[in-house]
Amino acid sequence: HLYGCAAVQATDDPDVVRVTDLVEKPEAGTAPSNLAVIGRYVLDPQVFAVLRETEPGRGGEIQLTDALKRLAGDVPAHEGGGVVGVIFRGRRYDTGDKLSYLQAVVQIAADRADLGPDFRAWLKDYVAALS
Repeated sequence: HLYGCAAVQATDDPDVVRVTDLVEKPEAGTAPSNLAVIGRYVLDPQVFAVLRETEPGRGGEIQLTDALKRLAGDVPAHEGGGVVGVIFRGRRYDTGDKLSYLQAVVQIAADRADLGPDFRAWLKDYVAALS
């Protein structure tokens, strides 16, 4: 897998889950769910204390995922623990992959009301010239 995955528990809101564990880029077939971590966070300041105690992980770097994993499981809510996830329903772009990044730029530009018509005309001419 290319992304971190979250183990979750349902809440009363179908778009909100309680995160119970995080697995960074699990092997195929071992992911705790089909919910990817897409890296957008609102963090309690307690995360900085947890980061200071976090040993370097992957690549010799301190990983935010490791701190969030601790907050999800070990740190009590009254001490800033607990991790909540929001189910994102929409188009997500992987800008960490070069080809996906370029596809995202083209798609977003083509869809814009202010740039789209001119951009699509240019793109059509550009692609035709490649043939």
